[in-house]
Amino acid sequence: MQLKIMPKKKCLSAGRVPLILFLCQMISALEVPLDLVQPPTITQQSPKDYIIDPRENIVIQCEAKGKPPPSFSWTRNGTHFDIDKDPLVTMKPGSGTLIINIMSEGKAETYEGIYQCTARNERGAAISNNIVVRPSRSPLWTKEKLEPITLPNGHPLVLPCRPPIGLPPAIIFWMDNSFQRLPQSERVSQGLNGDLYFSNVLPEDTREDYICYARFNHTQTIQQKQPISLKVISVDELNDTIAANLSDTEFYGAKSSRERPPTFLTPEGNASHKEELRGNVLSLECIAEGLPTPLIYWIKEDGTLPANRTFYRNFQKTLQIIQVSEADSGNYQCIAKNALGAIHHTISVTVKAAPYWIMAPRNLVLSPGEDGTLICRANGNPKPRISWLTNGVPIEIAPDDPSRRIDGDTIIFTNVQERSSAVYQCNASNEYGYLLENAFVNVLAELPRILTSANTLYQVIANRPAFLDCAFFGSPLPTIEWFKGAKGSALHEDIYVVHENGTLEIPVAQKDNTGTYTCVARNKLGMAKNEVHLEIKDPTRIIKQPEYAVVQRGSTVSFECKVKHDHTLIATVSWLKDNGELPNDERFTVNKDHLVVTDATDSDGGTYTCVANTTLDAVSASAVLSVVDVPNPPFDLELTNQLEKSVQLSWTPGDDNNSPITKFIIEYEDAMHEAGLWHHQAEVSGTQTTAQLKLSPYVNYSFRVMAENSIGRSLPSEASEQYQTKAAEPDKNPTAVEGLGSEPDNLVITWKPLNGFESNGPDLQYKVSWRQKDGDDEWTSVVVANVSKYIVSGTPTFVPYLIKVQALNVVGFAPEPAVVMGHSGEDLPMVAPGNVRVSVVNSTLAEVHWDPVPLKSIRGHLQGYRIYYWKAQSSSQRNRRHIEKKILTFQGSKTHGMLPGLEPFSHYTLNVRVVNGKGEGPASPDRAFSTPEGVPSAPSSLKIVNPTLDSLTLEWDPPSHPNGILTEYTLKYQPRPGSQITEEAITTVDEAMASRQVDIATQGWFIGLMCAVALLILILLIVCFIRRNKGGKYPVKEKEDAHADPEIQPMKEDDGTFGEYRSLESDAEDHKPLKKGSRTPSDRTVKKEDSDDSLVDYGEGVNGQFNEDGSFIGQYSGKKEKEPAEGNESSEAPSPVNAMNSFV
Repeated sequence: MQLKIMPKKKCLSAGRVPLILFLCQMISALEVPLDLVQPPTITQQSPKDYIIDPRENIVIQCEAKGKPPPSFSWTRNGTHFDIDKDPLVTMKPGSGTLIINIMSEGKAETYEGIYQCTARNERGAAISNNIVVRPSRSPLWTKEKLEPITLPNGHPLVLPCRPPIGLPPAIIFWMDNSFQRLPQSERVSQGLNGDLYFSNVLPEDTREDYICYARFNHTQTIQQKQPISLKVISVDELNDTIAANLSDTEFYGAKSSRERPPTFLTPEGNASHKEELRGNVLSLECIAEGLPTPLIYWIKEDGTLPANRTFYRNFQKTLQIIQVSEADSGNYQCIAKNALGAIHHTISVTVKAAPYWIMAPRNLVLSPGEDGTLICRANGNPKPRISWLTNGVPIEIAPDDPSRRIDGDTIIFTNVQERSSAVYQCNASNEYGYLLENAFVNVLAELPRILTSANTLYQVIANRPAFLDCAFFGSPLPTIEWFKGAKGSALHEDIYVVHENGTLEIPVAQKDNTGTYTCVARNKLGMAKNEVHLEIKDPTRIIKQPEYAVVQRGSTVSFECKVKHDHTLIATVSWLKDNGELPNDERFTVNKDHLVVTDATDSDGGTYTCVANTTLDAVSASAVLSVVDVPNPPFDLELTNQLEKSVQLSWTPGDDNNSPITKFIIEYEDAMHEAGLWHHQAEVSGTQTTAQLKLSPYVNYSFRVMAENSIGRSLPSEASEQYQTKAAEPDKNPTAVEGLGSEPDNLVITWKPLNGFESNGPDLQYKVSWRQKDGDDEWTSVVVANVSKYIVSGTPTFVPYLIKVQALNVVGFAPEPAVVMGHSGEDLPMVAPGNVRVSVVNSTLAEVHWDPVPLKSIRGHLQGYRIYYWKAQSSSQRNRRHIEKKILTFQGSKTHGMLPGLEPFSHYTLNVRVVNGKGEGPASPDRAFSTPEGVPSAPSSLKIVNPTLDSLTLEWDPPSHPNGILTEYTLKYQPRPGSQITEEAITTVDEAMASRQVDIATQGWFIGLMCAVALLILILLIVCFIRRNKGGKYPVKEKEDAHADPEIQPMKEDDGTFGEYRSLESDAEDHKPLKKGSRTPSDRTVKKEDSDDSLVDYGEGVNGQFNEDGSFIGQYSGKKEKEPAEGNESSEAPSPVNAMNSFV
C-alpha cells in the first residue's frame, strides 16, 4: 500500500471552515522557491522601539525578498521620506536599510521620528512595523547642596537618589568614594526607585560618602550624585547633649521608647494599586521601619503564589512574578512583623495585555481557480481591534477584487486568478501596543518539484525515529506518496507516518528498515520523484559506567568508562567536570577507558561525565566525586554568659570537607596550674555551635575546639580568650586514704593528694586526724602541705586506728571527710602452730592438719600458714648438695592442706609456720612421714645383641624410678606373623639390685631373618617351649662371657649376680602389643617412642617377625640414669652401670 497525502479543494461553505483552515496550514508550510514569481516578504527590520547611540551612525534595517526583487521606499512620521534630498542618508544597495551618517556632521536628535519601510514588486507591497527612532540620553544630576544628616541611634532614615530621567532608564546602585558597594541587609536596603532605606540606624552607619550612582548601559556611562553625610548619635552622646534639659524620668523614658512596632516606609497607607502588562515581570515592594528590624512576609489573598514563577529579592522586601498573565491579577498582601507588633499593606494588581497572536496570517499559494483564506486572530486586554491592508493601503480604499470577501478577522478567497496576487497586512492594536503581520497571496500554476537533494543518505541509530525529507512545491498543492525498494513495495500505515511537509517518519527504526525510499509528488499538471537512502546503525552504549567515589584529600581516584559502538562509526570519548571542560592540570590524565585524578584537592570534587560521541548519537554517564578530609578547625571562639562556675562557649565550624561533622570536642588549659597541658572538657553534637561549660574555682581557663567527622579529627582551633574563676573552698577531699605501719611502733598515713585544678584556691593544705579505734582518746590532728604521707610514731604494735584527711585552702575547708580504719605497724608472730598431724593419702599425696595460733600472738594481719617439707637424704647425697625444701602457703585461717607431687617410697619431713604482713613466725616441731611404694617405671633401655640362628641375647637397664624394691622383670616376645605362639620369660632380681632404677622408656623387637627350612623353625619353637616349662631359669652366663661388655662394672653387693626373674602379672603396662609392622633400625636400637610395649603382648593375636634363620630379633634402648634415684631405702649400695640379662 502507498502512503499518500492529498489536500482538499473547493472549500467555500461556512460549515467547512475547519477543513479550509487545515488546507491553509498545509499550504503555508510550503516555501516558494526564489526562482518563481512571488510578492515581497520582509525578512529583517529594526525593533519597534529603536534607541540609538547618539555617538554612532544611525542604521535602520529593512530587508526583503521577492521575485522580481523588490524596490524600497520609506515614510517618516507618516509622510514620504525622500532620502535623495538628504546627503547624510543613504540606502544600502540591494536592500532597504537606511544609513544616516551623523558622525561626520548632524545630530541624532534631528532624525528622531517614526519610520516605516515598504518593499514593492509587480505582485504586491509589504510594509515594516512603525519603527520609533530615539537617541539615548544620560543626563547629569542637577546641582544641589546636601546638608549633613544627624540622627539618634535607632531612628529610621531614607536617603533619596532621584536619578535624572534617561533613555533607557538608568540602573541605580549605592557606593562609597572607593567605588565599593555599600553593604545591604534586612535593616538597610535599596528600593526599586533607587532610594536607600534604613529601618533603623546604628552608630556604624555613620559615614560621609553615601553616593548614589546611575549607570546608563546604552552609552556605557555612569553619573554620580553628590555624597550624603550621615552621623548617628549614640545613647551616650545623647546623654551628654540633652541630659541637662531632661529629668531622669524623661531621659530614660526616651531611651526605652526607641523600640517600636513596624510602619511602612514604602508604599504609603494600607492599600495601593499596581498595573503590569502580560509577559512582563511583576515587581511588588514593601519596606518597613521599626526596632527591632521588621521582617517581611508575602501572601496572595484568595489564592496561592505560583511556585515556579515567584522569586523573593532584596531580603524578601520585593516579590517578583515572571511571565505574568491575567491569572496573576488579584490582591497581594505584605506583612511587616517584629517583636512589638505587625502591620500589613494590600496591593491590588491588574494585569493588562498588549495584543498577542492567536493565529497570525500565513503566506498563501493558490493555483488559478482555487479557494483559500487568510486568518488574523489576536487577543489582548482590552481586546484589540483588527484592521486589514492590502499592499500597504487600507483594504477599504484599495482597488476592489471580486475574488475576496472580508469576514471580520478572515479574508475568504474564491476562484482566484493571477491578478488576485497581493500582500495583505493585518494590524491588531489596543492602547498598549499593536501587531503588524504581512501575508501574501500568490496565484501560480506550477508542476510539482521536489526540493530535497537526490540520493540523500540518512543514517539513523536503531530504535530511534527516522525522518526522510521530501520538501516539495507545486501549484496546485501536490499529493505525496512514498515507496520502498526498486519494485516499489508498499509502506504500511501502522509503521510509517507521512507529515504534511512530505517528510516520511519511521517512529522506531530497525535494521530491516535499511534501504532505498522513493518520494513521488503529483498534481494535475504533472509529477516528480526523488530517491533517498536509509542506513540503520547500532546505538552507542557505555557498557562500564563511572561510579560514585569518595576519596580523601591527596589520594588518587580513577573513573572507568568503556564504550561500545557501531563498527562503521568513529566514536570519540571526552570527559567533562560539572558540565564544563576538565581543568588544565597535569593531575588529570585521560587514557582509553579511564580518567585518573591524582593528588585530589577540594576543588576536584564535583560531577564527572563521560561523553561518547559519534556523528549520529551521543551518550553520557556521570559520577560524583567527593573529596573528603578531616574538618577544618573551628574558629571565632567566643566566651559569653560568664558566671562563677559556668561559661558559654560559641564557635564557627570550619569546612566539613564533604564529610558531615559528627561532634565537637572541647578541651581546656589551666594556665595557672598546668600551662601547656590540654584536658578533655566536653563533647557536643556536630549540629551545635555553642556549649554551656561547667567550671571549677581558681582556674585560669582557655578553651579550644576540635571537629570530628567520619575521616578523623581536625586540628585544634585557636585558643579562646582566658577566663579565670574565683577561688573557693575545696569541694572534695583526698582519696585513697590508708593507714599502715612501716615499723612495729608507727602508723604511716598516706593519701592521693588533690591536683592544682582540684585545689579551688591557693595554699592547699591537708588536715590529718587519727585516734585509736577502741579507745576513748580525742582526735589528734596536724596540718601539712605539699606532702601525701604523715608518720605517727610511738604507737602500740598492730592497733586499729581511725583516720581522716581533710583538704583546706585560704578560703576554707572541704566537706567533712570520710573516716577510714588503719593499723599501726606489724611484728613477727610469736607462736608456732601446734598439734601438726600428717595423713598419707597415697604414694604421691599427703594431708597435713594443725591447730591455729591465738590471734594476739600473730601481731599483724593473718595472711595464712606456710608448710615447709623436704625429702630425707642418704649420707652420700647430703655431701653432694643442699637439702631442697619445698614450700606450700595456705591463705587465710585454714588449718589443713594437701601436699601433692610426693615421690613414692620416700621419707619426708615437714613443719608449719604462721605468716602475717611482717613475715613468718617460728616453725612447729618437725614431723616425719613416709610414702608407700608405687608402680615402677619401665626399664630405661632394651637391646638385642649377638643374634644367632637359634638364639639371641637381650640387655636392658633398670628403670629410672623403681618407686620401691624391684622384685622381678617380665620379658615377652612373639614369633613373626603367621604364628600364634607367644613366649614369656621371667627373671628375678634380689633386693641388692633393686636400687638400680632404669626406666624402660620403650619396647620393641627386631625382626630376624626368615629361616628357609621349616623344620628348623619347628625345632626352635619346641626348644623354646621346653625351656619355658622348666621354671624360667635361663643360662645367661655363657652369653655374658661370650659377649662381655668392657663397660660393664662388676657387681659390688652380694655375689654380683641377679636372682631369678618372676612374672609381674599385676603390671598392666607389660601387656601392650608392639606396633604392627614395625622394623628395627640398622643400629639395632629400638627408639623409645616405638618400644613402649612389652614382648608378652605381641603373642596375643599378633604374628611375630623373624630373620631368615628363624631367630627372633628385638632390641630396646633408653637413656642412662647418671645419678641414683632418691628414696629407695632398701638399696644403699651402688649398682652396675648396665644390668645385663640374657636368655638363649
